Amino acid sequence: MPKMNVESFNLDHTIVSAPFLRLAGKMEGANGDVIHKYDIRFKQPNKEHMDMPGLHSLEHLMAENIRNHSDKVVDISPMGCQTGFYVSFINHDDYGDVLQIIEKTIQDVLNATEVPACNEVQCGWAESHSLEGAKDIAQTFLDKKDEWHDIYGDNK
Repeated sequence: MPKMNVESFNLDHTIVSAPFLRLAGKMEGANGDVIHKYDIRFKQPNKEHMDMPGLHSLEHLMAENIRNHSDKVVDISPMGCQTGFYVSFINHDDYGDVLQIIEKTIQDVLNATEVPACNEVQCGWAESHSLEGAKDIAQTFLDKKDEWHDIYGDNK
């Protein structure tokens, strides 16, 4: 396949083994700041996906809570394929610490009693949420935290 401009389009999705957290790229700005983008893969590509209400609530919960664990977060965004998220950090390349930040954020999801900003004023599709769905996705991901560092699993 030809090399593509989008990093994830160059990833062979048939050989990765979710769940995992991998460094997907880094970019240096004009002033020396470095952005590290991580692929947090919750679901096995082309085999399973997160349902939209659960994914949407997970997005709200993670976006709000991850910033309680790091002031280096630039953004966290869901993938259109509904298999994971991208999270970007500025000037922070400690993979072990990123794993801990993600684990703490997932614990926050599991402890949540409501979805933040789940209303028409703060959300573009407030009707499409599921706290229970977000917690199910989070628990399944957390149950396999020992696998997060292994991108290829048995497919190596």
